[in-house]
Amino acid sequence: MDVLTKLAKYPVFTIDDVKKLKGNEKTAYTQLNRLMKRDWVRKIRKNIYSVVNPTTGQIVATRYQIACAITDTAYISHHSAFEYYGLANQVFYEVYVSSETKFNHFEYDHVTYKYVASRMSEGILEAKNTTGVRITDMERTVVDSIRDFNKIGGFEELLNCLEGIQYLDENKLKRYLDIYNTQGLYQRVGYLLDHYRKEIQLSKEFIEYCKSKIGKSTRYLVSETKGNSFYNSEWKLMVPEDLFKITDQGGHILV
Repeated sequence: MDVLTKLAKYPVFTIDDVKKLKGNEKTAYTQLNRLMKRDWVRKIRKNIYSVVNPTTGQIVATRYQIACAITDTAYISHHSAFEYYGLANQVFYEVYVSSETKFNHFEYDHVTYKYVASRMSEGILEAKNTTGVRITDMERTVVDSIRDFNKIGGFEELLNCLEGIQYLDENKLKRYLDIYNTQGLYQRVGYLLDHYRKEIQLSKEFIEYCKSKIGKSTRYLVSETKGNSFYNSEWKLMVPEDLFKITDQGGHILV
């Protein structure tokens, strides 16, 4: 039981953590198997384990702690970061995990952990108040989510998340945009954040900076809505009609 008490201090642990407590690998595996047979510890995936809380019958690790234990470079990103920050309109049964090391998608306890290739090493924080969680900061979460909304989260949910933001550091936004250095991303980020500029305390200079980077090409803001779009000459964007209107049916944003 002493080993269990010590392991309970970790939200997730590996066989190496048990080995440190037991002295050698064989004894560690024997101890771990004994704990799992009694359902005091559960295996999440290869070499990731968590102690079971006897009160709830659930493991002590959260979905975010599990995600960050998948690889040495794993961190929460995109819609899952918005979710962690309390800005998501809906909780998904998917956790988006960026990592420099690729891993296969897997499911545990009805939640699917999805690999996203890490495109930069900047803008990643150690979460406050939660052990073992690394996450993109708000500015990078915004840039990544606008960049990848077709694959991750969807456009309607992106707008819901943006509506809840009260402040963004424009120097960080510029930094992440410059690292990606994609004209279409400057276009989309500039257009969308211009709409929320006052609420999130961005300067007109930031909007003009984005505008100066968009080039001459016309692009679609949302590629799958080509039939119901109008041309915005300021941003050289084809924009869905009724983009920022709230419907009365369920409060969803029309796209």
